[in-house]
Amino acid sequence: MRRDGKWNPLWDTLSDWDPEWTEQFMAMNATPIERGIFTPEFVELLSIAIDAAATHMYAPGVRRHIRAALDLGVSRDEILTVLQMVSVLGIHACNLGVPILEEELDAHQARHAAS
Repeated sequence: MRRDGKWNPLWDTLSDWDPEWTEQFMAMNATPIERGIFTPEFVELLSIAIDAAATHMYAPGVRRHIRAALDLGVSRDEILTVLQMVSVLGIHACNLGVPILEEELDAHQARHAAS
């Protein structure tokens, strides 16, 4: 991964502390790609989605995979659609938080109305 420019320098400490585990993790990560089950275009689109997801948000990876996808002939609209699809992951915070906020606001108002 280092040779191919796919290494995240944030992994350096992890690799220094536990190189065996890091190598196993990286090998596991590469297995689906090396098997050739998915097209390279699909792998890049999936990688964009993973790196752009609200739980990951790794801009260097998003940039690298967008660049690679474009080089493979993936269209702007296909990449944009992936980004739009992954953006809905963040809405779950509202789906969870807004009802809780509503309940807590009601409880707060009830406590203060009673006092």
